[in-house]
Amino acid sequence: MSHSVELADIGMTFGTTRAVSDVSFKVRAGEFFSILGPSGCGKTTILRMIAGFIEPTEGRVLIGDRDMRGLGPNQRPTAMIFQSLALFPLMSVRDNIAFGLEARGVGRAERRAKADDLLRLIALEGYGDRMPGELSGGQRQRVAIARALAVEPGVLLLDEPLSALDLKLRQHMRAELRALQKRTGVTFIYITHDQSEALAMSDRVAVMSAGLLQQVASPRELYDNPATPFVARFVGETNAIAGRIAQVADGIARIDTDLGPLTGRAGQGAVPGAAGTIYVRPEALMPNLDTNRLTAQIERVDFEGAFALVHGRFDGGAALAASVPSTRLADAPAPGSRAGFGFAPGHAVVLGDG
Repeated sequence: MSHSVELADIGMTFGTTRAVSDVSFKVRAGEFFSILGPSGCGKTTILRMIAGFIEPTEGRVLIGDRDMRGLGPNQRPTAMIFQSLALFPLMSVRDNIAFGLEARGVGRAERRAKADDLLRLIALEGYGDRMPGELSGGQRQRVAIARALAVEPGVLLLDEPLSALDLKLRQHMRAELRALQKRTGVTFIYITHDQSEALAMSDRVAVMSAGLLQQVASPRELYDNPATPFVARFVGETNAIAGRIAQVADGIARIDTDLGPLTGRAGQGAVPGAAGTIYVRPEALMPNLDTNRLTAQIERVDFEGAFALVHGRFDGGAALAASVPSTRLADAPAPGSRAGFGFAPGHAVVLGDG
């Protein structure tokens, strides 16, 4: 049975280093929840506190509404998959999967039956007698997941388990992980620095920076409505143009910039007189649109298959990134040219810089 996980004002200090500060959120039972952020932001520290490997300096960890204070990893309804996977190379795939059951005193016949059930679940039926070294990287990932699921955890904790795989295999394993989580109903808490992983797989995402929680939201909400400048810049590509907020009315903010007045949706901290920045996604910039018109010097055009990414500089010096679908590559401006772009106010957000 899956469990909810709640962090209540969690903090963690190592010596003089403040790793995590006042973090609170709740993961719903059966949810695929990701913690996203750059290296050193505190996300793995949070995972280790949930698992019981370290005790928080302050705050509480609750799993299934039960306070986990004083309970070690083997006393919590959790299982953890590390980046290294840590499969036993001299054990068969079946024995690797059944290892946790053997440690709990489960009989041999029951262990074998459970392992074979999990092999079917991860689409590796018939691979039980193989050794881990005979499997591909993606197959080893699935075995590590099956081993963790064998002990029937209420919460599965995953610490960047796909980071060692190549791009194609990572993309394939994203879909497999998501499907496996839906089939089992186990609560997944997934750590990653890869925004595309978090957006593709998660029901909700917590974004961390320097030990602080920036925002918790669905992938679409994070992308469309970032709550802080960090989230706006870290999640996806964006164009950021700084200025001073002149007016806010009916949910729309006008910001005066070196490129002229621009308008977008009023976000957090968007108050008249405050320093702010308007954030525009590359796909929102349209060539030759007169609304919120900007002019840029084009430096290069990178073809990426389904689209081309146009790079350049706006007249005020800010970087330009505009996305042009591959079906409209004839409309893409040429490197070395000057080009005009515009965007609809509803496709941009103005945030205060404070």
